[in-house]
Amino acid sequence: MYIAIAGNIGSGKSSLTTLMAKEYGLRPVYEAVDENPYLSDFYADMGRWAFHSQVFFLAKRLKQHLEEVNRHPRVVQDRTVFEDAAIFACNLYRQGYLSERDWQTYQQLYEGIAPALRKPDLLIYIRASLSTLQQRIAKRGREYERRIPTDYLRALNRLYEGWIGDYALSPKLVLEGDRLDFVESPRDRLELIRLLDQRIKNVRAVQERLWPDP
Repeated sequence: MYIAIAGNIGSGKSSLTTLMAKEYGLRPVYEAVDENPYLSDFYADMGRWAFHSQVFFLAKRLKQHLEEVNRHPRVVQDRTVFEDAAIFACNLYRQGYLSERDWQTYQQLYEGIAPALRKPDLLIYIRASLSTLQQRIAKRGREYERRIPTDYLRALNRLYEGWIGDYALSPKLVLEGDRLDFVESPRDRLELIRLLDQRIKNVRAVQERLWPDP
């Protein structure tokens, strides 16, 4: 079982990854944000460091996918490589931070490896408004994230909404992050777990039909 968690910066992906790992006995694979040596520079000067930062994330996530997601039967992943290409790199290109040449190079790198990657059995998208994202970003207190432009977050949200509408690699579940505060509210957490229980049950039923025990 491979569960993928998608969502904008500050939506609650890491918290949901941790919750699902504990609740369902899944191996958590977290986004390597703090390992990116370009990230602080990127938020200070996006035009100069966009390509460097995106290629680092792409390489790191591909490595994670091949070494952890592809190899382990029960995984929950905090952000996917599919979002890197369709959301983050695309946004930087549209906003003029990636040149046409860099964008094409990035696309070729991604398309060269994407067919070999395991597809999710379920993708969970956490939808959150701009104000909710900014509140959560401020609360976790990462210094470099304080420089994230509002227009950048807003553009990512628009791309996410288009992407999740077209997403067809697997079944999907959309969580309303403005309403469900599963980190702070025990009641919301229980509601979320009840919802997830049913979806996980459905995933297991599909897997049992496709790969029945001998």
